[in-house]
Amino acid sequence: MRAHLGDQLVIESPATGITRRDGEIVGLHHEDGTPPYDVRWSDTHEVSLVFPGPDAHVRALGEEPGPGQPDRAPGPGDIGRRVATERERQGLTREETARRARMAPDYLAYLEEHPGDPSLATLVRLAAALGTSVQALRGGGVDLPPGRGMALLHPELRDLEPEECRALLSTHGVGRVAVTTAEGPAVVPVNYEVVDDAIVFRTVPGALPAAAVGAEVAFEVDRVDEAMSRGWSVLAVGPARAVTEPGEARRLTERAHTTPWAGGERELWVSIRPARLTGRRITPADG
Repeated sequence: MRAHLGDQLVIESPATGITRRDGEIVGLHHEDGTPPYDVRWSDTHEVSLVFPGPDAHVRALGEEPGPGQPDRAPGPGDIGRRVATERERQGLTREETARRARMAPDYLAYLEEHPGDPSLATLVRLAAALGTSVQALRGGGVDLPPGRGMALLHPELRDLEPEECRALLSTHGVGRVAVTTAEGPAVVPVNYEVVDDAIVFRTVPGALPAAAVGAEVAFEVDRVDEAMSRGWSVLAVGPARAVTEPGEARRLTERAHTTPWAGGERELWVSIRPARLTGRRITPADG
């Protein structure tokens, strides 16, 4: 019997064929995947060393469940990507995250790099370790606006210094630029980069973001931590110009961390040089 991390171990009664116990394999003692295994049981959430006998079988990831066995969740790999993204956003190593979640670092690495369907108990511990929710790790709420959670009982709104604002803007991300058009004001999301203290983004002539060129515009980035009921926002205000020098535009394209999420050819770079950089952070009043 061979297994991989994340596989399900099912022990059935030979006489009735009814599932008696099932668990998630969270540790291997041999590189070739042969027994024994460390198994986290679904009924007790405890981990124990198991030498599977003739009444046990391994259900590999992606394998169709048999009669009486639970269906696997759709979207293989999505949970691992969300775990990795949140961990990296917080600057946590796999080792630190695994320690907080009380799991082996190799198992966390497997979840992040392979399609998997971790147990609810595993997700609960990972969510607690990352300060988020099981729903968020499963992708729930991606079509809902942020900030639907409960506000803090005693919040404190603190102004941020320019250096704090620059740190929160980081090297790149997604923000919103406010422009004035013939139809009135508009706010549109764009992928941005921070280069030499300027905020730059790509668009196409005639598109809404291109209306920023030649005007003073506002550019905003924010983050809401639903689990902790706190967050921050940064606002940059300054003149926007089109990057017309070919060498400068080529340098921006080469240094870009990602292509525009909206897709398509977007060769017009717009640069905003902040004249004012302000921000606010919401924290507990006693924090």
